[in-house]
Amino acid sequence: MREPHLQAPLREAHGARLRRWAWTAAGALMVLLGIIGAMLPVMPTTIFLILALACFSRASPRLEHWLLHHPRFGPPLRQWREHRAVSRRGKAMACLGMAIGFVAMCLGHPPWWVVAMVGAMELAVLVYLLRRPEGPAASRAESARKDGSGGQ
Repeated sequence: MREPHLQAPLREAHGARLRRWAWTAAGALMVLLGIIGAMLPVMPTTIFLILALACFSRASPRLEHWLLHHPRFGPPLRQWREHRAVSRRGKAMACLGMAIGFVAMCLGHPPWWVVAMVGAMELAVLVYLLRRPEGPAASRAESARKDGSGGQ
């Protein structure tokens, strides 16, 4: 029989292992959804990869490193992590995808309250997205412009 004072550390280790497994599984699901989103025009990609990165950062440094250094998805993920920035192209693609999805939903003749609710949510996401900086180069140029015009 085990001693009672040894059972608590074993439970904690088991709990930590279970949490790490759950974060890894959630991250893998987000990567899968991101891959599907890369192939379907009405489903987002980047947000799922950002969520996958958040999950992997809690569970697997190896998978986190893989995402951050992926040749296609790594640069926008690093830009988001370091500067909370979204490229101009990323913003345009997100706006276009949301517009296509909204029009497709409306063509299905949903109830008015569904259109209003989805429209309000998409508008809130658009306002948030469009207020994000476009990257470190854009923010440096903007701050230089402000510094130059401030002295005049």
